[in-house]
Amino acid sequence: MEYASNGSLVQVSSHSELLARKITSALQGCIERGELDCALPTSIPLERPKNRDHGDYASSIALQVAKSAGLTPREVAQLLKRDLEAMPEVASVEIAGPGFINITLERASQGEVVNAILTAGEKYGFGSALDGVAINLEFISANPTGPLHLGHTRWAAVGDALGRVLTAAGASVTREFYINDRGNQMDLFGASVRASALGQPIPENGYQGAYIGDLAKAVVEADKSILNLPDGEQLIEFRERAYTAQLADQKRVLEEFGTDFDVWFSERSLHSSGAVEHGLEKLRSQGHVFENEGATWLRTTDFGDDKDRVLVKSGSELTYFSSDTAYYINKRERGFDICIYMLGADHHGYVNRLKAISACAGDDPNYNIHVLIGQLVMIMEGGEEVKLSKRAGTIITLEDLVEKVGVDAARYTLIRYPVDSPMVLDVDVLKKRTNDNPVFYVQYAHARISAVLRNADELNIKYSLADFDPALLVHDRENELLGALAEFPRVVAGSAEMREPHRIARYLEELAGVYHGFYADCRVLPLGDEVATATHSARANLCNATKQVIANGLNLLGVSAPERM
Repeated sequence: MEYASNGSLVQVSSHSELLARKITSALQGCIERGELDCALPTSIPLERPKNRDHGDYASSIALQVAKSAGLTPREVAQLLKRDLEAMPEVASVEIAGPGFINITLERASQGEVVNAILTAGEKYGFGSALDGVAINLEFISANPTGPLHLGHTRWAAVGDALGRVLTAAGASVTREFYINDRGNQMDLFGASVRASALGQPIPENGYQGAYIGDLAKAVVEADKSILNLPDGEQLIEFRERAYTAQLADQKRVLEEFGTDFDVWFSERSLHSSGAVEHGLEKLRSQGHVFENEGATWLRTTDFGDDKDRVLVKSGSELTYFSSDTAYYINKRERGFDICIYMLGADHHGYVNRLKAISACAGDDPNYNIHVLIGQLVMIMEGGEEVKLSKRAGTIITLEDLVEKVGVDAARYTLIRYPVDSPMVLDVDVLKKRTNDNPVFYVQYAHARISAVLRNADELNIKYSLADFDPALLVHDRENELLGALAEFPRVVAGSAEMREPHRIARYLEELAGVYHGFYADCRVLPLGDEVATATHSARANLCNATKQVIANGLNLLGVSAPERM
């Protein structure tokens, strides 16, 4: 997490951000008094010590600036210690080892995070690092020739979550589905549906699966006159009507999965609108297009690609690569600053060529384009890999997975792993209502807090901010929970910056564990005839803040936050 050298915030404030500003202020003071001769650092290193005896936060800033200041790290740390201890939010400062600074915050200051959470509500964790940045997020590129398979399912979950995280960081995000509706596969698809409708064998290399028969039946039932058309016209009609029906089915399945798209972009439209020719001319104007042996090429090797790419074959036939170049240029001309591509495991070769397209178009490939590659998913059930689909025949579909484990479990599990790692999804684990099931573990924490707060209501324990005294939260478990809650904005910002929504899931699991520890050691509700005190109220507020953060995190993943389980 970066902090501006002047101490200004780049995200919603958390304790670490506030402390970074305080350390920057202390450094500035030492420099102005002539005690330090160095430039202000562009970032302040801070971490949460695992051993809480070492304070709430630790910083190696003294080691970072000592050399340029001509002092030892401990001498720099001593200077900063004096200024930091004078700040009202800081309870104590200790110097450890060669110059590490361990900082303990005042309990009331630590408790103020509850105010911040409950005041911001659903917006807690949101930031502004990407304010004004328009992002095109393309996270499913599929043929409209069959059901969405397991690879699409991973992107349907991760892409949607990434869109939510980028939006939380301030970006204007357009979610885009790229429809591969051009090429020979479309003709094979139409021929397969037509053959099924006519009771004929499916063509060689055609599409199999029960869904082909379902489509054939639906097309004929919608308009029986299609059976009377001449062969050529009939083939086209079967293709186009089956295409429309299959695309509608893909949209339905994705909506039921909680994934919505702003734009469904047709590859055909690039060609029918003249966008391909326009893209070619733009690239030519940049000086990277050349002719060789009757073909038209893009000199992508100038920008790291392993070979130059053909745009137009010697027979004037446009290549698939010409569509790729036109699509990128189309996105940029629609006003997107950053184009994110989320591609399947078999598309590693696309990374360099897509970045080369960006460079050939005159853009910065390190900023304007970002390519993510998702690895394969394996489903296990009963100790064996699941390989067959009831409907699609040879592939596991999104619907198959949801039918087995439900939307929440499927989404959460697909998101909680880094996309560049293959993953195994165990159906038997995801059906369990135990702590072995990560989504249950997190959702149960939310439901448990909801039950606690319902009981607090029944006991007339007030937990509005008007009744909250943060100075009463003095237990180590309370301090640990407050620290975890304060980190949420930083986790969201990091997830957006790194394009890694799995960080949200892992944070939620850690937060749930911290909450369960707090609940075990800190009684929230009075026992028996015990009179409720301001401490009970403060702890109920802490519970309410934790509930809000868990709900916010689950919402960023597109997963529900149940009140009861």
